[in-house]
Amino acid sequence: MNKEWVAILDFGSQYTHLIARRVRECGVYSEIISYDTNVCELSGNIPICIILSVGPASVTEKGSPVCDKDIFNKERRIAVRM
Repeated sequence: MNKEWVAILDFGSQYTHLIARRVRECGVYSEIISYDTNVCELSGNIPICIILSVGPASVTEKGSPVCDKDIFNKERRIAVRM
């Protein structure tokens, strides 16, 4: 895929699919990907934007979901939905 797209990083939010639908309604291709997706899986197909769709897990608790930090090494805008 060599087109611009938005990645929605799913951390367990109940609104992830709604967010994806709204993005697509704006005419932008989007894909829901798991929070544990490795940056290597995106190489050559870097999204223009990443939306973090977070769930009820506390970010301060041990065992909370964590994404690959290398995903944020590229220049892109990050939107957070809580």
